[in-house]
Amino acid sequence: MSEFAVKAEGLSKCYVLGKNPTALPGSNFQNYNRLSDTMVRNARIIAKKFQGVLRGKEKVFPTKDTPSNEFWALNDVSFEIPQNGSVGIIGRNGAGKSTLLKVLSRITEPSRGRVTLRGRVASLLEVGTGFHPELTGRENIYLNGAILGMTRREIEKKFTDIVDFAEVSKFLETPVKRYSSGMYVRLAFAVAAHLDPEVLIVDEVLAVGDVAFQKKCLGKMNDVAKSGRAVLFVSHNMQAIARLTTTSLLMDSGRLVAQGPTSEVIAIYNSNVFGDTTMGQPYRVMKAKDHPHIKFAAVNTSNEFGEQICEAPLQMQFEISVMGEVGELCLSVQVCDESGTPVCLFWLLDRGDAFRQGDGTYHATCQVPNLRLYAGRYTLTTWLADRQSGELLEKLSEICAFEVTMRGHLRPNYDWNPGEMVYKEGFEWQPIVFTP
Repeated sequence: MSEFAVKAEGLSKCYVLGKNPTALPGSNFQNYNRLSDTMVRNARIIAKKFQGVLRGKEKVFPTKDTPSNEFWALNDVSFEIPQNGSVGIIGRNGAGKSTLLKVLSRITEPSRGRVTLRGRVASLLEVGTGFHPELTGRENIYLNGAILGMTRREIEKKFTDIVDFAEVSKFLETPVKRYSSGMYVRLAFAVAAHLDPEVLIVDEVLAVGDVAFQKKCLGKMNDVAKSGRAVLFVSHNMQAIARLTTTSLLMDSGRLVAQGPTSEVIAIYNSNVFGDTTMGQPYRVMKAKDHPHIKFAAVNTSNEFGEQICEAPLQMQFEISVMGEVGELCLSVQVCDESGTPVCLFWLLDRGDAFRQGDGTYHATCQVPNLRLYAGRYTLTTWLADRQSGELLEKLSEICAFEVTMRGHLRPNYDWNPGEMVYKEGFEWQPIVFTP
């Protein structure tokens, strides 16, 4: 087993919510505390405790219950990352991912537990991390290198590569406080990735950059990981996580709930986000509004296999409740991937009286003979709209989650890899023609 680059043992981080607990009520000075203020405040607390004890409302020895204003952003997190490991950290917003990275980067101290790091650590957690706003781009490159423990000669060897990657050569002599957020991120990532850290930590901050820059950054992080150094990457983009990392950690409510191969951890995360993926089970997340005359009564997906196989038929069933006058309707449904990106659209345009036969429930069925979606998890987003006015009558987002598998689709000597495609089209190669 290779030696570890990062080792976390029982990490916990607690924050006190609300106002500064050491600031006096009514004081305008919340950013610092005078000794006299602290002494007066503590004296008041002791006096109130003593009065409570005399009245029988307080215990002399307080219990160990957690105060209501304490928030544990991390709670007993332990893991180990090898020196050549590329690790993704995933989870919902507020799961504790960014707090974990700040502890690993030594920006904040843990309340409990210990972190062991081997080698230099470069982290990019937010725009401008590690930059002095008054210094120029050139000066900040040397400053960051010095912080990482590099000599001036070592920095100079990497200087041209950093500037070329960041594409900020015209602004090297400009103070970074005048940089745009995109320029900030380009330079900060270039410095962090090119100064040969043993551990590279990158948060979702890359989302600030454009698509071309994000692609370049992912390529660079992949190069860093292949060179035998450790990469920790936080992202809500599961495709990027799957492409870049081999193992992942799943955080939820400050706890580490799963760790292992990235594909398995992503599957656990998706099952938590998308809910039950059994065919035919709707999972309603958001409803646009309640219309007085028309609404979806039910939406279901089904097929004869009990699972959705690539290039197998899919049937979508819609029950629409109509009570009152309605005009000509447009029913449309999008199939979206796990990142919410639409991949295909089906629609029904009512040009007659299909939905105007009286009050009741109308059943509409959409048959897809050969759904050629690639392996992955998908949901439906449905709309009901008035064709004449264009008014949206009702919208349901992220319902009827289902999973597509590649059962029966084999490639000799190859596995199907995540992120290879979205839609599986049929193709046929013509015989190869050789001309000497």
